[in-house]
Amino acid sequence: MFGSSRRNSQSSIATGSSKLSKKDIKAMQAAKERQSGRPGHLDPGQEHKLKQFRAKIEEAGIFNPERHDDACLCRFLRARKWDVEAALTMFKDAEKWRKEFKVDELYENFDYPEKEKVDEIYPQFYHKQDKDGRPVYIEQLGKLDLRKLYEVTTPERQLQKLVVEYEKFQRERLPVCTAQKGELVETSCTIMDLKNVGLSQFWKVSGYVQEASKIGQYYYPETMGKLYIVHPPWLFNTVWNVIKGYLDPVTVDKIHILSDDKQLLEQIPDVDLPTIVGGKCDCADKGGCMSSDAGPWNTPDGKEIIEKVKQEGGEKREKHEAGATNGK
Repeated sequence: MFGSSRRNSQSSIATGSSKLSKKDIKAMQAAKERQSGRPGHLDPGQEHKLKQFRAKIEEAGIFNPERHDDACLCRFLRARKWDVEAALTMFKDAEKWRKEFKVDELYENFDYPEKEKVDEIYPQFYHKQDKDGRPVYIEQLGKLDLRKLYEVTTPERQLQKLVVEYEKFQRERLPVCTAQKGELVETSCTIMDLKNVGLSQFWKVSGYVQEASKIGQYYYPETMGKLYIVHPPWLFNTVWNVIKGYLDPVTVDKIHILSDDKQLLEQIPDVDLPTIVGGKCDCADKGGCMSSDAGPWNTPDGKEIIEKVKQEGGEKREKHEAGATNGK
């Protein structure tokens, strides 16, 4: 049924848009795919499962009106192919982990004085947006030496920092990007730079990368929009061809191995892309791209949106708590 409706939709685009180029049609179809399974773009079956899922979460007593909006619930449902029971198990596990890891406390109070030293060894930072309005996240593994890294920080603090960034991504960056674009933005565009990374070094850090990936996959599902791997080491494509056989095809479609970082310009404007990965931006007036946190979330308008979102979240919580009290 869904395949037929998609074919009809594609046909109508093609026949009703004869003046559009193939590139334009492809872009329109890609935009439609990006919104599929999201609030405002659900079919009747998905709407029904969303209601079922929300009811089960409320029944389990773990519903949080500040975080558990329809977009959040849909992410868990999409991650489990709209299997409500499987999504519920995943959701409960995520909420249990949040309590054990003290995520809300970390978001409010985490201090990271070692940031400057860590950045010299393991550069990781958000920087502006891609052409679809997603926040761009950049990691450079070429300088990463775990021995040196753990002389200035600890594995536990690195994972805490990662989680805090995920929280800021969802609570701050995405709402601002959504408001700016005028439609839901809930994923990132990630660039993993493997320049100067040999396969032996890659395997040394693979344990940390896997642990970090697990947090994203199980506790912040469906937040990766695109992942670009640039400057891959020799034989990396051979290794990738083996690895991707074990991954979900949907995930594989989001990952792109680039031989030339200039290919990033198809997704990210050169004025927004840092020079270290082939762009023209150096944020010279802000101490460099790595430390600038440049993006709409770091502007007066963006900060106002963030405060408004927090205020609305508090109002939702109060209303939910009042309703729960009156229902007793």
